Parts: sequence; structure tokens; C-alpha cells
Amino acid sequence: MKIGLLPLYIDIYDISSPHVRPRMQAFYERIAADFEGRGFNVVRTADFCRIRSEFEEAVDLFEKEKTDAIVTVHMAYSPSLEAVGALCRTKLPVVVLDTTETLNFTNEQDPGEIMYNHGIHGVMDMCSMLARRGKPYAIAAGHMSLTDVVGEACGYVRAAVAARSLRGMRVGLFGGSFPGMGDFSVEPSELRDRFGIEITNLSADILTRYAGEPENSDVEKELALDRERFDFPDGTDIDGYRRSLTVGLGLRRCIEDNGFGAFSVNFRSVKELPFVECCKAMERGIGYAGEGDGLTSAFVGALLRGFPETNFIEIFCPDWENGMLFLSHMGEMNYRIADNRPQVAYKGGFVDTYCAYARMKGGSGVFVNVSRGQSDYKLLLAPARMLGFQSDNFPASIRGWMKPEKAASTAEFLKELSMNGATHHSAFVYGTTVDELRFFGALLGLETVVI
Repeated sequence: MKIGLLPLYIDIYDISSPHVRPRMQAFYERIAADFEGRGFNVVRTADFCRIRSEFEEAVDLFEKEKTDAIVTVHMAYSPSLEAVGALCRTKLPVVVLDTTETLNFTNEQDPGEIMYNHGIHGVMDMCSMLARRGKPYAIAAGHMSLTDVVGEACGYVRAAVAARSLRGMRVGLFGGSFPGMGDFSVEPSELRDRFGIEITNLSADILTRYAGEPENSDVEKELALDRERFDFPDGTDIDGYRRSLTVGLGLRRCIEDNGFGAFSVNFRSVKELPFVECCKAMERGIGYAGEGDGLTSAFVGALLRGFPETNFIEIFCPDWENGMLFLSHMGEMNYRIADNRPQVAYKGGFVDTYCAYARMKGGSGVFVNVSRGQSDYKLLLAPARMLGFQSDNFPASIRGWMKPEKAASTAEFLKELSMNGATHHSAFVYGTTVDELRFFGALLGLETVVI
């Protein structure tokens, strides 16, 4: 990911206090190095920005370099009207890094430190104007030695990347949608007009055609890779598993050929549904949701761009006593968040295929649901913890146990979900925060409700 790191300053200090610059420049470089140490590409300005023309040039540079977001840092107070025009006219998201160099500022502090640590009222000036002009922004505030303030800013940038990824997202729906499921049913033209999502409806027959194309060597190579990381119980029909791999590789080629960033497969139409490939696709960053759900799969795909440990989930069973919820689905999960080696098993009944089942790992994150309301779309967020277990009694199931952190009980959480119109398809995003995903919602103009 790439950011434009924008240093805000004021021109009168170069006249009255030129000695301040070198130390502030070193602090700016320290911040830039912190971002780079986290894998971010940092585009620097030629100099500190002080007047309107310099801010315009900096934003032009960030746009030319195709940065994912602008991260502002006030090196000192900077009058907002010098910067706010450039920040509001650009489509680049704005993340405010509200920090200073010195840790404490007690009555015993050297008064000379004022010059190096008073940028926060510049932050207030600028944010007041951004809010007045309706420009979405996020703020990470704190000292670098006390809190992971740079990491927090990185999270907002990831949220911005996710939001931008939704526009132009191509979604393939194989075999239509599950008849009668209405909660995620939205007209493709509406998704295109509202979010820029392009839905392509494909018949189930196309997978049959693509399944005939993979070379035997490709199937054997894939089988060898799966043997390294999956458990194959004694008696597994390897030829049957090869047939499932063949369909899965066909699906992979179809996704690649069409440039799909997300997809969904309706098991009512596709008998040999390649569940293992659905899992691998999410692992590669391709969005997925079950039963022909283009809405959720697109949002899962967008979230995966910013947060690779995003998983499609469905709430299956309530644990009323312990305040938990059992999560599962037919055979799909992002293998990045598997807590154990997936176990291969044949899944008959509705479908004729093989799965590689696993348990979702423990960790904190956010439950995410997107629904269509009366007038627009709504984003529901809930801070939650996925509980980690050493064992369970569900080896032939995709499974996870989630505990919401704010709701008083399972009953209260479920009540709030349905009172807010949540669909039965959702996502769980590991390693993010409600504030980060609230920014994601703001950038998309979504009503956001925290449960």
C-alpha cells in the first residue's frame, strides 16, 4: 500500500525560527520510516507545505503517484485555509496522524519545547474545516512510544483501500441465487449505480466447460500442494477428490479470465460445487458469499483488499448460556484464519463434492453486515472475539465460536441485528477495529450502526 505523507507547517516560522526546521524534519523522517517498516510505500513531499500552492502541488504529486490515501502530520500549527481546498478537491482519503515528538508536557517542561509540539491545534483547525465541507477523514491520535498510533493510521489506510476497491468490483454469480432468499437480493443495476459493482450472471454450465480445460499435470500439482497442508483420512477417495479439484481449477480459471474480484456459487444449481476452491479463493483475496449473494461477496472482496484475514460467515446456532454464537456454512472459509489443518471429507446430499473443513482461529476483530434498507444501504458493525479452542466435536464442519463484546447477551445481540435489518450473510474481519471500519463506511456514504 502507498501513502502520501503530508507535513503541514507555517511560513512565518521559517522567518522567525529557522532553527526549528532540522529537528522537525528528523521527526517527519522518523514517522515515514515507521510506516515503511510496516510495509507501506511512503511518498514524501519535496518540503514542508506552508501555503496554498505548496499544498496543491503536494496533492497533485500524491495523485500522480497513485497513493491510496493522504496521511497528514502537523509539524506545527498550520492555518487550515492553506490546505483544506486541496484536501477537499481530491478523491484521495485523508487520515490525520495527530502526534507530537515530546512525550510529557508538565509544569517542569522546557518552554522551548512549545515550538516542537503545538501542532494539535492545527489539527483541530483543519478537521473543523474538513467536517464543515463534508470531507470524510479519520484520526489516529497519541504518542508513538505510548500507543501504536502509526499502526492505527495504517488501519485507516487499509479501510480506505477496501472502500475504494468496491468501485469497479466485478462479481461473478454462478447458477443464479437461491430461490426465495430475499435479504441479499438487490438489482444488479442498483449495485452498479450505488457502488460501481458490476454483476455478471453465469449459468452453471460454464463451470462444466471450464472443468474440462485444466491439464492433468495442474490437477496433480494442486493435489500435491493440498497433501502438504490438508489431512486426508484413511479411505479418502483420491480419484473423487481429483474430480473436485478439476472443477475447482476450472472455477479459478473462469475467475481469472473474467477479472472477478468476488463471486458466489448457488449450490441449488451447481451440483459439483468446488468448496475447497471457494476457500482458496478467499485465501488469495477474492471475495465470496454463498447462495448467489452478490452484495455480500462484493463487500467481502473489498474488505479482503485491506484486511486479508476477512472471512465470509453465517450465524448458525446461538449459545444462550455462554453468550456465544456458533458460525458455520456448507464448506467455505478463508484458510488464512484456519486454526488447524483442514480435514478432507466428502460432502454428499445437496452437493457432490469434497470439502476441507477447519476451525476458525481465536482472535479479536469486527463482525460486519451489509443490508439494503428502505432508502439506502446500512453497515452494521460489532466488536467481537473469535474464541480459540484446542479441540471440538465438529471435525466435518466449517466452525467458529464468536462472542460479541458490547452486547449484554446473545439474545440482545441477535435482537439488535434483526431490528437493524441484518441479512443472514456476514463477514468477520480479524485484526481491525470498529473505528477503522466506521471510516470504511463513511467513505462509501453508508449509514453505520455499531452493536
